[in-house]
Amino acid sequence: MSDPMRPPVSHHHSQTTSLRSDPSRPRASLRTAVVWEVLQDALDRRVKATGRASLDVLDTGGGSGKFAVPVARLGHRVTVVDPSPNALFALERRTAEAGVAERVRGVQGDAHGLFDVVERGGYDAVLCHGVLEYVDDPAEGIGNAVAALRPEGVLSLLAAGLGGAVLARALAGHFKEARQALDDPNGRWGEGDPVPHRFTAEQLTALVEGAGLEVAAVHGVRVFADLVPGVLVDTEPGALDALLKLEAAVAELPAFHSVATQLHVLGETRGVAES
Repeated sequence: MSDPMRPPVSHHHSQTTSLRSDPSRPRASLRTAVVWEVLQDALDRRVKATGRASLDVLDTGGGSGKFAVPVARLGHRVTVVDPSPNALFALERRTAEAGVAERVRGVQGDAHGLFDVVERGGYDAVLCHGVLEYVDDPAEGIGNAVAALRPEGVLSLLAAGLGGAVLARALAGHFKEARQALDDPNGRWGEGDPVPHRFTAEQLTALVEGAGLEVAAVHGVRVFADLVPGVLVDTEPGALDALLKLEAAVAELPAFHSVATQLHVLGETRGVAES
């Protein structure tokens, strides 16, 4: 990570276990470690800038709380918006087990009707993870997420990467599907593709900038993790930690963004970018 993404560690860090070091979810850490480190640093900087120990965070499409629970463990208040009642039920159970139920609120809704269920301009940070792939109008989805931010706030955007899908289909021997994904305007490899939209890093940064934010950082996520045989990671001593370190090392390198399974963009309001 570059120096701007590594501010002084706040007192909140002692209150939680990093997703990267969670022993109960070793494989899950491959999917979350890079994003979590960037997000945690961004929240710490907002704490320092605002002088408030507890921020208001909106997690759109937050599901059962994969990020909401650790964010709440940092001491922040989190509102999770998700269209699935089952996911929200799982969120309630998960927050209770984690001891953060009083800091997490789940409401049923989606990106299109976001302001039917949450306050416009009421959040210090908005998480938009795994949402853009499934909305009809990605620009509208980003626009709503940005409109939920306070004048000084940050957006954490995570979406499916085009190049990762093309590479995965090709390595599996599905060369026609790989070419279809490459040529398709939505990055889909065929009718059976469960993902409606995939993006390049350039497309995501253009969406973020088009919504009025400054792009603070772009990271490739799961560059190698989805290509490495699971048995190797699970059984080879030290393999998981070495793979995590490799993922972190290449995450910021533009050359690897084009083959990442997911892309993470950190956007900031102009007030934050100028401070």
